Amino acid sequence: MSKAEQREKMSNGAGFIAALDQSGGSTPKALGLYGVQPSDYNSDEEMFGEIQKMRARIILADDFTQEKVVGAILFERTLGEEIQGRKVADFLWSVKGIVPFLKIDKGLEDTANGVQMMKPIPGLADTLSKADNVFGTKERSVIHEANAQGIADVVKQQFDVAREVIASGMVPIIEPEVNINSETKAEAEDILHSEILKNLGELAEGQDVMLKLTLPTKANLYDDVADHPRVLRVVALSGGYSTDQACDLLAQNGKMIASFSRALTEGLSKQQSDAEFNAALGGNINKIHRASV
Repeated sequence: MSKAEQREKMSNGAGFIAALDQSGGSTPKALGLYGVQPSDYNSDEEMFGEIQKMRARIILADDFTQEKVVGAILFERTLGEEIQGRKVADFLWSVKGIVPFLKIDKGLEDTANGVQMMKPIPGLADTLSKADNVFGTKERSVIHEANAQGIADVVKQQFDVAREVIASGMVPIIEPEVNINSETKAEAEDILHSEILKNLGELAEGQDVMLKLTLPTKANLYDDVADHPRVLRVVALSGGYSTDQACDLLAQNGKMIASFSRALTEGLSKQQSDAEFNAALGGNINKIHRASV
């Protein structure tokens, strides 16, 4: 694996990042949308087995190519899984030419000051040291309202974790999501924008990051973030928007590419034939790719 090749692809690749990092809390919902109900599995083990089958089906699909998908975010448990006899991260990079990332956050604290901070991430250094073939990480917080102190705290925590990731030789994706249903979404994004620029200004040369941000109310709000010398790429999360809505908004933001989860898997079902599944996924991939480039 060449980190330089992966870095080049992440900096300049014409495509999007697939978010395949459904974790313990989000897996039942993702499976439900995929047509797998809680009555179809009897344990966490079986539940994670079902979501791995879904991920493998996506990764093996004809349209899931490096020409359209430049990266993929994985759940920690997925690193131990295999596709065609290879560990998933190795398969993504060595076979498909797609750059693997690892979701490292352990979920969210309860809401305070209008935000949800990340829970502590125990054993992070150990996790990062074992993440073979993985280029970077992703860590998520959520902003619910335009509370200046809360947003400042979220961004500081994100950058503190990012420095640990950078020290391990990886590139962090900082994800301070703004709730798309917030009544003060635009105001929250203005505060977030300022805090991000302030924290980027405190990074030293070589301390490079990516950002994963909610599609902003004001188009192109984050252009100056994307142009910052410490930023490899700014990617967008779909945040509950439909695939069409998310793609329409993304197309208005010229310096963002997609990193969609729900919008990528919209309309997919376990019950579909491979031809039906590939057609539905291919349609989503093509829409998201067009909006990203």
